[in-house]
Amino acid sequence: MKCIYCGFEETSVVDSRETEDLLAVRRRRECNKCKRRFTTYERVDFEDLMVIKKDGRREKFLQEKLKNGIMKACEKRNISMEKIDEMVRNIETELRKDDVTEVSSKKLGEMVSSALKKLDKVAYIRFASVYKEFDDVTEFKKEVEKLKS
Repeated sequence: MKCIYCGFEETSVVDSRETEDLLAVRRRRECNKCKRRFTTYERVDFEDLMVIKKDGRREKFLQEKLKNGIMKACEKRNISMEKIDEMVRNIETELRKDDVTEVSSKKLGEMVSSALKKLDKVAYIRFASVYKEFDDVTEFKKEVEKLKS
């Protein structure tokens, strides 16, 4: 690999390890000429993951869209961005490990619900109210009762 600092054609890999999500390899490199170090990431170029919506439409899976939905549920809760990012990574990693190219919005919603239920019950109820399309207060009550049992 070419050095990003001096352009020399040869670098050595000083350290190599998988990232936490197992979706990339982090390599620490050193230029054989100027001796400066830099980090590269080697990632698998996955096929686009498609989300099948309730009406049958297909949309490209976007981490940012998933993250925004989770952030909305977690608004004003004591949940760090690191936890939210980790949840998004874990969901995508699980899908990629299953080697799927399509996932239903229902399955994606179930995965988010399950993760939020473990993380924060209030955020879970907020997400569930949108995901399950609660129509009235009784549906909220039923979901809260399920959490209590």
